[in-house]
Amino acid sequence: MTDRLPRKLKDHPSVQAVLAKPRDKPSPVIDAAWLKEICLAAGADDAAAVSLDHPDLAGEREHVERALPGTKTLVSLVVRMNRDDVRSPARSVANQEFHRTGEIINEAGHTIVRTLQDAGYRAINPSATFPMEMEHYPGRIWVVAHKTVAVAAGLGAMGLHRNVIHPKFGNFVLLATLLVDAEVSTYGEAIDYNPCLECKLCVAACPIGAISKTGEFDFLACSTHNYREFMSGFTDWAQTVADSEDAADFRSRVSDSENVSMWQSLAFKPNYKAAYCMAVCPAGEDVLGPYLEDRRGFLGTVVKPLQDKVETLYVREGSPAKAYAERRFPHKPVKEVDGGYPRR
Repeated sequence: MTDRLPRKLKDHPSVQAVLAKPRDKPSPVIDAAWLKEICLAAGADDAAAVSLDHPDLAGEREHVERALPGTKTLVSLVVRMNRDDVRSPARSVANQEFHRTGEIINEAGHTIVRTLQDAGYRAINPSATFPMEMEHYPGRIWVVAHKTVAVAAGLGAMGLHRNVIHPKFGNFVLLATLLVDAEVSTYGEAIDYNPCLECKLCVAACPIGAISKTGEFDFLACSTHNYREFMSGFTDWAQTVADSEDAADFRSRVSDSENVSMWQSLAFKPNYKAAYCMAVCPAGEDVLGPYLEDRRGFLGTVVKPLQDKVETLYVREGSPAKAYAERRFPHKPVKEVDGGYPRR
């Protein structure tokens, strides 16, 4: 190798230091037990690897290989959330839990990738939440689909509410995915049952009817309300600012509480408006006990406070979500918005 180097490069102190060190190549196959150990030590509550060649991940290959050329394995991480925080009708409590857990799982991913890098592997940790690849918006903005990978790796199954339910921790988890350029000695396998109880509590709690009893899911209804203060909702808010004739006109369109909530999302981190489907889900071995012991009590302490909460529901004009919200939750004010998606 040194014979092919230009003299100026060969004589550089850094080059000489590297050439003087023995170069041990890492094993082409990462030991699965060691990988699991470093994941748990870094703060993950569960982890499993899956090959990029897994048939259920065919749709991920192009995006994953663009982010890390040479990727061979995806490592799915799970970090638990505090359940009663997520269940609280006080949105500041629930949102703090979402964001704090997001920080923990991103930090865990960073630490694991550092360990893999030091062992001689190439690896990256795409964000578990935001930021994302916003130049592609409103198309696919995520590097890798964490839910799809988690299910393929055997860390859970998709529930009726489109959240991954971990067999032990239930849906009170956040997910992340690491991209690695090596194979792993043992890959996870999809679980042979679905922890979802099909209890339909997520259907009962969703304030805009995004979840159907028969399994259909209205993504646009969900995103319009729950992500009101994320990318599309912010765009709609900005459009309202631009369209207003003056301050008085703007204040007639946007309430003080809506304005300060948007300010809070911009200054701190975005506020989720609901996620009630996750809050009321009783599935998972660590979660299920209280529901089985007293289902009526569970409804009264977990589901009903969210149903009774007086809050603005954001819906698109003439949408099924608008009709559902007005019929099912007449005590919740309904506000029509265009969702902030690109105008055509």
